[in-house]
Amino acid sequence: MRATLKLVLKKGMSSNTFPKPSMKPKILVFAGSARQESCNKKLVRCGLCLLEEAGAETTFVDLADFPMPLYDQDVEGETGIPESVKKFKAQLKDHHGFLIGCPEYNSSITPLLKNTIDWCSRAESDEEPPMVCFSGKIAGLVAASPGGLGGLRGLRHVREILGNIGTHVIPDQVALSSAYQAFDDQGALTDEGAKRRLTRFAESLVKTTRGLID
Repeated sequence: MRATLKLVLKKGMSSNTFPKPSMKPKILVFAGSARQESCNKKLVRCGLCLLEEAGAETTFVDLADFPMPLYDQDVEGETGIPESVKKFKAQLKDHHGFLIGCPEYNSSITPLLKNTIDWCSRAESDEEPPMVCFSGKIAGLVAASPGGLGGLRGLRHVREILGNIGTHVIPDQVALSSAYQAFDDQGALTDEGAKRRLTRFAESLVKTTRGLID
């Protein structure tokens, strides 16, 4: 299965799709929320620690540090790709995979996350390969919500969007319900069952990503 995955993901990819392989898979960690006390930020920070325990090199970024205008092709045509987009694209390109926290807004993806994906899917030049930030990369999705479903409905939409632009989204995912009560004052998960699910998820993401670059 591992050999098959590598073949499927590498077929037709340009040499610019990935950073040069290192001993550890490089995973970019972020959440589709700009809110300071976002439960999804807390969840991916917990996941970051588990990714490192599983053998990954991680980088956490906050989308609040990369403000992007609402995507408009007229704006792109007049002023080009915003610098904030270029900086975030550089982060995406420099990593083999992503851990994405996906808040659920009205049963779907957040405008912030969708707008970020839309901007980063745009080429900066005619020479840039299509979807260079996303094509062939590995992603793992998690969600946290105060509701009973834990953001599960929104995860389906994010999975579909990423799959359509060439990202392999691992089957494993975590949907954390009752999120306002799920973390202690230091941002750590308080439920042992949730910790175990997140641990298995992190191990799966690292294993899949490592299988691609070995």
